Amino acid sequence: MNDRARILTETADARADAERLLSGLIDARSKSEARLKELSRSDILKNLTGKSALDNAITSTQRMIDSLDRVLVELRTKLTPEEIALLDELDKTS
Repeated sequence: MNDRARILTETADARADAERLLSGLIDARSKSEARLKELSRSDILKNLTGKSALDNAITSTQRMIDSLDRVLVELRTKLTPEEIALLDELDKTS
């Protein structure tokens, strides 16, 4: 595998990690909001700024995923058909 294909694979892996992180953050926000409600408390940061720390982390992670998507599109346009076929085969085995 050449450098471009390796970079593409690593970027795709980073994007998958970011998707898992996003899912975890969304779940944590839901649990946090439920717990605050259960305790009849509010999120101080959210009261002050309109967004909780988890809201900010979710937004940041979504932006990172968008950036990785743009990089993946750009990288794929620079690969040869043979490199794309190799990556497609690797995707099938993962």
